[in-house]
Formats: sequence, structure tokens, C-alpha cells
Amino acid sequence: MRATESIGIVVSVEYDPNRNCNIASIYDFTKNNFFYILAPKKLNVGNIIESGYKSELHTGNSLPLFKIPEGSFIHNITLNSEKGGQLTRAAGCSAVIKEYLNSVKIKLSSGKQKQISSECYATIGIISNELSNLTQKGKAGRSRWLNIRPTVRGVAMNPIDHPHGGGEGKKSGKRYSPWGKPN
Repeated sequence: MRATESIGIVVSVEYDPNRNCNIASIYDFTKNNFFYILAPKKLNVGNIIESGYKSELHTGNSLPLFKIPEGSFIHNITLNSEKGGQLTRAAGCSAVIKEYLNSVKIKLSSGKQKQISSECYATIGIISNELSNLTQKGKAGRSRWLNIRPTVRGVAMNPIDHPHGGGEGKKSGKRYSPWGKPN
């Protein structure tokens, strides 16, 4: 799915219950319709958004990696021309363009570096709602809604349930369980 040339205006920045970042509703002048993008920081209602080879270097614009200068913060990076954005799509995430060779080397927010074709597209800016990781669950039920089950320590179990369980005091013998990794 190669990004076509389009120009639009930001109509609203909205909350999306299915993701941890905000989304922006864009009215596309060229196709006369609405679509949504992941909202970068400092994107306001009324900003003009462009995508394609001829777009300028502004927050929220989507262009090929070879048109973006080194050291720029980018997000929503495509890995090939058939698919949409696959990298750095979570709230507060961004990648940095490190160097240009035959392909582009980017540094992801995890610290990992990745080689990507210079024809791939990316959006300029850092994704909004960067403080979403500070929200607290509040109660155990909210974790269960997210399919996170409770974790019970092996020491707290009976000896039949876990090698570290039972007895007076702490575990004896190995430092790890048979199915755990050795330190």
C-alpha cells in the first residue's frame, strides 16, 4: 500500500478506547473523505497534513525515509510497500534516523537498531499521550479484563505444586525452578 499524494486538514484529535495514544480525524481535500491517523505530539486542530513524495517536513506528515533528515523523530514506519505502518505505534514512542547507506538505519525506542529500505514511509514526530504508561490499574479486575492472570510465587505453594514450595523457611537446593532459566 504505497502512500498516495494527499493533503488534508486536522478536524479533531480524539480518544480511542482500543489504543493508548490519541487519534486525529483528517479531512482529505483530494479525495473528499475522512480518515484517521495516529496523532503525534503538538498536532492541533486546523493543521495541514500531507503525505507523499512532495510533502514538506512538518509534524504529522508522512513521507519516504530518504526525504527525512538524519536525527529526526519518526513513528508509524512501514517495513515494505505492501503494508501500512508496523513499527513504533504505541503512545510516546518514536524512532530516530541514524544514518543513510544503501538503506536507512533507525534506532527504535527500545534501543534496538534496524536497517530499512529508504523507500519505506514514516510519519514525522513523536506519538501523543506519552504519559499513558503511568496510569495505574487500580484493582485486580482491571488486569483480568486485559487477560493478565495472577502470579503466585513458588515459595508460597505446597511442595506438590512447586519445587520451592512447603517446608519451614525458604527454598533449599537450586536457585531456579526446573522450567525457569538459570541465572
